[in-house]
Formats: sequence, C-alpha cells, structure tokens
Amino acid sequence: MDSIYRNHYEEKETNPMILLKKNIILLLSRWYALQMAIENQWGGYDSLHKSHQLAADLFSLFSKSNALIPIEDLENLLHECMLFTFNTEIEDGSIEQVAEQLLIIHEEYLSPQSS
Repeated sequence: MDSIYRNHYEEKETNPMILLKKNIILLLSRWYALQMAIENQWGGYDSLHKSHQLAADLFSLFSKSNALIPIEDLENLLHECMLFTFNTEIEDGSIEQVAEQLLIIHEEYLSPQSS
C-alpha cells in the first residue's frame, strides 16, 4: 500500500526551473570526483558548500541563457572549479562526461521554453 501511495504521490515535475535545478544537483551528486573532493575536504572545511555553489552557478548560467552553452565552456568551467575550488586536477575523463550530461540537461530545459 505504501508503494502505491508513493508512486501516486511522486508525480513528474513539470516546472522547468525546478526540474533544471533538480537535474543539475542529481548529476553533481553522482559525479564521483566531486563527491571525493567533498568527502576528503579537498576544498577545505566548506567543500560541501562549495559544491552547492557550483550547482547554483550552473543553474544561474543555464536559466539565464536562451541558447546552448558550448561544451568547451562547460568543460572549462568544471575544470577550473575542480582545480581552483577543490585543489584537484581531474584527468579521468569525467569532466567531459559531466559537461555532456549538463549540455543534455540544458537542452531539455530549453526545449519547452522554445515551444
């Protein structure tokens, strides 16, 4: 009974802004390199706060842009954030993967906007 209620209660989010924010947070929460940086406090005692700031910065960038952000810009932003904020160089290819996923998230956000 609980699972039936839960499935009924968990309706699909329809507000594009909320969906954008949730998708960015979800993606960053699954990024292993970032999670390791937070867990090990590579960015200092406030590493968790800094990861929240990255999510907020991405949300701001995407929600204010009416055109897709070039993937190179996203890769540079992520690289600089990891290097300067978390004092770590990421060379496992995950920056490119996360940038590609962010591009998809942004594209999904823009598609209902253009309708």
